Amino acid sequence: MYLNEHTELALDKPDSTEEIHLNDPRLFINRDLSLLEFQRRVLQEGKDENNPLLERVKFLAIVGSNLDEFFMVRVAGLHKQIDAGVIDTTPDGMTPFEELAAIRKLTHTLMAEARECLRDELLPLLHKAGIHILDYAALSSRQKEMANQYFQEIVFPVLTPLAFDPGHPFPHISNLSLNLAVVIRGEDDEELFARIKVPNTLPRLVPIKRSSSGMRKDGTPPHQYYFVWLETLIAANLHELFPGMEIVEAHPFRITRDADMEIQEIEAGDLLETMEQSVRQRRFGSVVRVTVNDAMPSHVRDILVENLEVDRRDIYTLDGPLGLSDLMSLYRIERHDLKDPTLRQSIPARLRSETADANIFNLIRHEDVLLHHPYDTFLPVVDFLRKASRDPDVLAIKQTLYRVGRNSPVVKALLEASQNGKQVAVLVELKARFDEESNITWAKMLESEGVHVIYGLPGLKTHSKIALVVRREGEHIRRYIHLATGNYNAVTAQIYEDLGMFTADEEIGADATDLFNYLTGYSAKKEYRKLLVAPINLRQRFEELIDREIQHQQDGKPGHLILKMNALVDPPIIRRLYLASQAGVKVDLIVRGICCLRPGITGVSDNIRVISVVGRFLEHSRIYYFHNAGDEEIYLGSADLMPRNINRRVEVLFPVQDARIIRYLRDSVLGTYLESNVKTRILRPDGAYEYIQAAPGDETLSVQEWLLKHHQRT
Repeated sequence: MYLNEHTELALDKPDSTEEIHLNDPRLFINRDLSLLEFQRRVLQEGKDENNPLLERVKFLAIVGSNLDEFFMVRVAGLHKQIDAGVIDTTPDGMTPFEELAAIRKLTHTLMAEARECLRDELLPLLHKAGIHILDYAALSSRQKEMANQYFQEIVFPVLTPLAFDPGHPFPHISNLSLNLAVVIRGEDDEELFARIKVPNTLPRLVPIKRSSSGMRKDGTPPHQYYFVWLETLIAANLHELFPGMEIVEAHPFRITRDADMEIQEIEAGDLLETMEQSVRQRRFGSVVRVTVNDAMPSHVRDILVENLEVDRRDIYTLDGPLGLSDLMSLYRIERHDLKDPTLRQSIPARLRSETADANIFNLIRHEDVLLHHPYDTFLPVVDFLRKASRDPDVLAIKQTLYRVGRNSPVVKALLEASQNGKQVAVLVELKARFDEESNITWAKMLESEGVHVIYGLPGLKTHSKIALVVRREGEHIRRYIHLATGNYNAVTAQIYEDLGMFTADEEIGADATDLFNYLTGYSAKKEYRKLLVAPINLRQRFEELIDREIQHQQDGKPGHLILKMNALVDPPIIRRLYLASQAGVKVDLIVRGICCLRPGITGVSDNIRVISVVGRFLEHSRIYYFHNAGDEEIYLGSADLMPRNINRRVEVLFPVQDARIIRYLRDSVLGTYLESNVKTRILRPDGAYEYIQAAPGDETLSVQEWLLKHHQRT
């Protein structure tokens, strides 16, 4: 339970006479602890025996990567607050000090459970499947010979042992680096300390020549894969690095630094140059976590604590390999029998027709087109931009880019458009966390080809997903728009669940033009026709939509809200949802990650149900459904219900106006999520989640599997 120690769940007792105020801290779940609960759900997927083996390994690697980011950003932020003497409490009533203490306890449990899962479950199963991950000591003599040869030829030339003594300062240790703390003894019997960085330019899991044979009697496959942990290979060959010295002991350790960059945009004359400098400085942030093995003795830990200037409470002792994110490399093994079935994506029938292929603009002009990724392929989005770049009647393309990845076909289409003489304007969000370097590269490339590149608005991160194509048609122009819940990233569109829509609606087109004028120039426009734009009108309009549902309920017309998002954090929105519940409105929340609202509290949230789906695909779409007394409205878009999204980002929610698409989203999508009883958890009032279990005799239903099988729309 994540209630404060002084809190009792008297709020959930029908006979409680206590007056309840909607700003009562007991009504809110701590944001960061809720995020860690999401990591627990991801870890459950790694433990789930129903998942293919390499998928389980993948989930474990994701947990490791997610926790790295959590420490680099969220924990680092708490350290800054404590160092600055901040004593303000969060909506749930916790001080930064209390929150950090709770985080330390929970994250240590999660990291220990992940390694226990690896050691006791996954490694034995991988071994049985012919994938062997070994310490150096477990190698056969022949394998050691091959591993040592690899060390001499590949690893040894890369390594740089760094001494620490009065003549050698303690070396800088970069963020997320794995290291060996080595104690050696010289001829005078004096013990010395040295640090060796395990190079991240080499595979952490060193492949040893695999063997092939016929199917074995025990049923193991013919191809056997062997890997050795790189750090154990280095530790076994330390005598090569310190010739003539006695190796006393060597212990791995891994550090995590503050990597959340603060950009003073108003004072930055060139945001691109400032971002480049900030990315370089990220590796010098203060240390917020050190992970070590339990075999590391206290005197070695003391050296790390003193020289890394880290609190002893931020030393995490773990049993097993450090840095589980490196396990992701195993997923590249060609063992399709140990992975999910190959994804078969579709293209909506309207886009498959010859007419649509010849002129997608003609199709969009007559009707809106919805894409549901990854069930629908991302190719129509790329084709839309490619056709726009080559169509002689297209005059201009304007687009926002947040995370596009490497070798982006979207960026290539924009480059081609510029080369073909189109007016191309692109907002590249340089502040997209951990994608800054990639976006800087794309921004420079686009600028070099004559594209108008904008880096966003001071103080605001542009998170909206929108592309606008301006086309000459006869004596008039027409605007074609693609809006989406997810990034213009062709790779993540195969693993993220997202929605995108093509439309030629004139009012949405006019709004899109106003939006880009706001982003690229100067505009104080406060009114939009159909789009909900943060930070301008999104909060006001969204609250009005909830209030309208409350009014319908009070007028005797049953109200219903179905809100699907990644995170629900914003206190004013949460309080409005409590008011809706108190009025009798049925509230269904489908929240993938953070949820700070407590459902099921009598008199406050007893009409609110919160579920979370964690499965093969990352749930990423935002769908906001309002029953509106039968005149249903649905908005899609980029914004989660968080203060940062509503107050400090440029976000867009757009209306779905086609009755056919509304039915699909209401019935096939949202309806199936609400009925799902596989990979679905329900949130309890105390902040914990439990699996939804199918009732005896009921069929099991996984929403992602159902959509994979039934996603055929005309």
